[in-house]
Amino acid sequence: MIELALIVAASTLAAGLAGALALRLLPTVSARLAGLSLLAVGLPLAAVLLSGVAMFHMGADVVILAVAAASSTVAIAAALFVGRSITAPVDRLRAVSGALAGGDLSARAPEQGPTEIAELGAAFNGMAARLEDLFDARRELVAWASHDLRTPLAAIRAMIEAVEDGIATPDQYIQALAEQTRRLGSLVDDLFELARIDAGILSPELTETSLGGLVDSCVRGLQAEAGRRNVRLETRLDGAPPACCAPDKVERVLLNLLTNALRHTPSDGAIAVLVEPASKEVRVSVEDSGEGIPPEALRRVFDRFWRADPARSPGNSGLGLAIARGLVEAQGGRIWAENRPGGGARISFTLPAA
Repeated sequence: MIELALIVAASTLAAGLAGALALRLLPTVSARLAGLSLLAVGLPLAAVLLSGVAMFHMGADVVILAVAAASSTVAIAAALFVGRSITAPVDRLRAVSGALAGGDLSARAPEQGPTEIAELGAAFNGMAARLEDLFDARRELVAWASHDLRTPLAAIRAMIEAVEDGIATPDQYIQALAEQTRRLGSLVDDLFELARIDAGILSPELTETSLGGLVDSCVRGLQAEAGRRNVRLETRLDGAPPACCAPDKVERVLLNLLTNALRHTPSDGAIAVLVEPASKEVRVSVEDSGEGIPPEALRRVFDRFWRADPARSPGNSGLGLAIARGLVEAQGGRIWAENRPGGGARISFTLPAA
């Protein structure tokens, strides 16, 4: 009888261990828990059945007790074994999240284990990468904003000191002071607009708008500057289908794009504004006959404070295209830059059709 008890206990133990190992191969936590439940119920049930058979044939209580004890022990061991395989990846993820909360933005979670844990690790790593990018962007924003604010402030301080020391009269610097003040005001306005876009509180009021009038107004506003640079401004409205948009935001986007095109178009060049239907959208494009956009710069033209050649645009903060992208996306559109096949650059954006 003792020999039989040992055989049944050993068999139950072996079956429990094999079942626990098999459970670790299941791909999901739910499958492991379901398998654990079956194992925890199946082993004692099998043990009870074997005990009943032994009791019926031998009438030995020792066998019954031994089998029951063995099956219970194996069930507990299997539960601990499988539970540990589930909690170990969670513990690693918790440690990484603690490191991230402590300021280590390079911390990443292992993307291993059951499917749910692996997907959670991948999502966590995506969040961590996004946080790292945001903190880098914030540092870059502070650095560039400090630089661009410091330059006009230094000029204003120098002019004021010259007036105070009697080196110059206020009349000599009044125009320059006004220009530097306008530059500071423009940069502060751009930063405020960018902060509203980032905070997601920009909610433009969309109305059915004829884009033809907006385009004509923007072109007329820059006609004098274009004439001074000997650059030709054209419009190709193609019927100018109405769009569902915020007119003031679209006007600001157009002015940003046209000003940027003027800056990069040589004398005797041309700039064209095109408005055309595109499926359920209206596409607006600003084309120029300039040198185009270098391939390595195409992916950066909408970055904040980015300028392809800062020496050629000292009064440009590098925020115009970043703000244009935020304003277009806030109205349900998209914006992109590309080079024209015949030379020059094209920046296009879409708006929902009315």
